[in-house]
Amino acid sequence: MKKIYLHPLPIRIWHWVNALGFIILILTGAQIRFGNVIHLFSFETAVDIHSWTGFILIANYCIWLFYYLVTGNIKIYIPPLHHPIEFAKKAVTQAKFYGLGIMVGDQNPHHSTFDHKFNPMQQVSYLMIMAALIPVQIITGLFLWDPNLFGPIVNLIGGIQIADMIHVLLFIFFSAFIIVHFYLATLGHTPMAHIIAMFTGYEEEHEEHGHGREEEHGHSQGH
Repeated sequence: MKKIYLHPLPIRIWHWVNALGFIILILTGAQIRFGNVIHLFSFETAVDIHSWTGFILIANYCIWLFYYLVTGNIKIYIPPLHHPIEFAKKAVTQAKFYGLGIMVGDQNPHHSTFDHKFNPMQQVSYLMIMAALIPVQIITGLFLWDPNLFGPIVNLIGGIQIADMIHVLLFIFFSAFIIVHFYLATLGHTPMAHIIAMFTGYEEEHEEHGHGREEEHGHSQGH
């Protein structure tokens, strides 16, 4: 057994702030959208909490982006597109592991290091989330927060109803993502191994175990 340093302190802080914020946004968003069947807060309270939490996570996202750009570690999110065939083969191998190998005790084909944290499937999914989906969710959230302020831009995308639809669809996606993300976080050599690593920064590698070493964060974490 050996320990591998994977998660610097700024990323660990970012991850847990992000995780708590996402849960709050999901709960308050559900209250705002489905207030006739969900009664966690008043509508006004839900809107206030949702708005303030959203701004906190916008700042948190900017900190994440600044950190990864300044340190150069943003590269861990970028697939090696100069070798697309090799990357595709590794992605297929990883998918086979998730689909069947993990159930029969096969060893995870990916072994995380500080500079090579994510497997191919994670790179593609986390890059899509961090570079596209979260920015779109932030932008549509700002549109809904003050439609008058952003009126000219809102009109360019077809009106506030379009912004609302996009925001809600991404709300559903991120709600499902949280569940999948938590499940994958339990696939270490113990169910709590990856979760503990996001507190300590160190991942324990047990080479004798076949079960997955799904390193989940970037983000994380980032993810």
